[in-house]
Amino acid sequence: MTGNRGRRPKIDQDDQDGGIEDVTLLILEWLGEQGVNALIRVDAERVADNAPAWTFAAGGGPLEHGVRADGRTVQQCMSSALSQLREAGLPVPF
Repeated sequence: MTGNRGRRPKIDQDDQDGGIEDVTLLILEWLGEQGVNALIRVDAERVADNAPAWTFAAGGGPLEHGVRADGRTVQQCMSSALSQLREAGLPVPF
């Protein structure tokens, strides 16, 4: 196994093409630190069916109700998820 063994990935601040996909792992880690269980997954069957294949789910901790967001891309999925998390009262700092 190779790759970064640190807890937090390094983000290239000079990368103009970066977006929410660059901070998704940081968001998941932050949620865990708040006591929220969270995951993001891709469903290969939904990819094959040309359906929204990315799913974000979170619950527990300070969330009164669970949050679920789906999207065709990571960007769509996580943008929706962040909106829902903020509406639920979690001030996600990313």
